[in-house]
Amino acid sequence: MSSEPIHSSAAEFDIPPLAQLGVQVFGEPGLPPQGQLREDTLAAEVPVALVFNGLSHAVMMATPQGVEDFALGFALSEGILDSATDCRGIEATALAAADAGLPEGMPGIEVQIEISTRAFERLKGRRRSLAGRTGCGVCGVESFAALDLSPPRVPAHPWAAQIDLPVVLQAIEGLRAQQALNARAGALHAAGWAGLDGALSDVLEDVGRHNALDKLLGRLARTGRLGQPGFVVMTSRGSHELVRKCTQLGVPALATVSAPTAMGVQMARLCGIALWGLCRPPRAVRYTAG
Repeated sequence: MSSEPIHSSAAEFDIPPLAQLGVQVFGEPGLPPQGQLREDTLAAEVPVALVFNGLSHAVMMATPQGVEDFALGFALSEGILDSATDCRGIEATALAAADAGLPEGMPGIEVQIEISTRAFERLKGRRRSLAGRTGCGVCGVESFAALDLSPPRVPAHPWAAQIDLPVVLQAIEGLRAQQALNARAGALHAAGWAGLDGALSDVLEDVGRHNALDKLLGRLARTGRLGQPGFVVMTSRGSHELVRKCTQLGVPALATVSAPTAMGVQMARLCGIALWGLCRPPRAVRYTAG
């Protein structure tokens, strides 16, 4: 796929990623008992409908920025597409609340993704209805077997041994400076791509940790950088779905600010991913070595 955006950019939408809201603040030193009126900055959380070849597949609650990257990353990390070349095009459209059938003041985004016939036939064969939310669930799954907890093992890379404590901590330390939205609203996760020197080349933000990762993976796929030496760093915990998404796209290492879950560690062990957690300089814990 081209290194240019496929279609429209979320920046062109009339749905900004941040919103201003009048609030009343209490309890700060020097404030009167009745509080003080101020304007606060909040993160936008918008329903994003993902439609594949005209077939509605999922509605995810996401930050309205990097929508095309998100759609492509979701399609790849959920196994809908085998590679970015299976995607023929992506077109995102902002919808007013009335047009989307949503309550007043709650707009939506519809993303039309055109995919190859082979990928679409496979999608229809295992299609399930999903209702996305910022805390990821397993909505629509009807059996344990449908949970997809056994993704393929990540191929071993000689360069992965270079992802050590100093490299991981440098990447983690670089995250905060590139979280422009979170610096203003304080409610967004970030996923970053780091090279073997710990330098971050991309940082994507979203109200959902899994959405932020999908945006990052989609950006890497769209620009032809999947498979290059590097690893993912995130501001969240190391949950199993983040490990699964990284595994699906062959990412050999994941480092998170918070602790992983036990299932996340077990999945990383089975899939051959190096999983780092509690990465808070000068300390980090490596739960699996890949």
